[in-house]
Amino acid sequence: MWDNSPFPMPDGAKITGRRGDQYKVSVSMPFDPDGFYGRQCPECSMLFRVNADDYEALPEGLQLWCVYCGHNADHTEFWTDQQRERAMEAARALGAQIVHQGFTRMLRKSRSTARRGQVSISFRNRPPYPRPLPGIDEERLARTRTCAGCEIRYGVFGEHRYCPVCGRLPAATVAFDALQAETARLDALASLHDETKAVLREQGVFTRSWVDAVENVVGVVEALGSSVFHERVTDSEERLRGKGSVFQRLDDMADLFVSAGCPDVRALVGPSTWNRLTRTWAARHVFTHNDGVVDERYLRRVPGARTSLGQRLVISEAECREAIADATALCRALVDLGPSPAP
Repeated sequence: MWDNSPFPMPDGAKITGRRGDQYKVSVSMPFDPDGFYGRQCPECSMLFRVNADDYEALPEGLQLWCVYCGHNADHTEFWTDQQRERAMEAARALGAQIVHQGFTRMLRKSRSTARRGQVSISFRNRPPYPRPLPGIDEERLARTRTCAGCEIRYGVFGEHRYCPVCGRLPAATVAFDALQAETARLDALASLHDETKAVLREQGVFTRSWVDAVENVVGVVEALGSSVFHERVTDSEERLRGKGSVFQRLDDMADLFVSAGCPDVRALVGPSTWNRLTRTWAARHVFTHNDGVVDERYLRRVPGARTSLGQRLVISEAECREAIADATALCRALVDLGPSPAP
């Protein structure tokens, strides 16, 4: 199917204007089967998606954010490789016809001079027939998200920290997303075929993943606790002076919030959950700093531990999932903390 412009253009491309020898061409970009429009960061080159209806409703001069690295630029810079190739094919179709037209005009002049014996040119006047534009066939989305701020729907293919329209995501959104990712990783390992599981288990992949999850949930809580404290406590910098990595230390973090007039998160999550969290934090410490070998510090923090001094901790999948659930409860408690009283 071709349009009726001076130069035939393939379906999806149309000449919309001309100024002198410059042409303006509009090229349609198909959405994916889920109704999402591909975007690619010009800085880190990673792909993400934005709902087509939501995207079309955005203002023309939109500054877009890369959901992964936070690069911020005009939305027209976020073409995907396949979209760029589609546009270039339209440009090539127009360019070939402009060149053909130029040769045709030159041929007419040459024929007139050829009759005077000055030059002889042979030219077969067959206009180029534009090829169909390439389609867009990019990776399908597994999950879509909706920004709590601007409500735009988008999809990602990895860990992200930004909304494509709003920019930096709230710390709570990042925290809960990270905890869900840990659960998704465990679920993916559990769904593997038995033969694959056996190979990975023998190589220690499962136990390493469980240890990584324990270490990661501590990092998630640390980041959220720090963000909430800075947001809710007006004199946060003064209170944090000289306290080091206080948000890595569970009871110290709880005491810090209490001293600032906030509720005690230990009471909010309950004693049994807090005891398990204390054990998780102690486990994280020995895995991070002592290759999982139990030291005196661990035994002081976990009274009645089944392991002895010098033994190496072993984490089970059930304990790992429990740690994620407990960390999720703690993150909810942190988010629910009210602001401290005015000094």
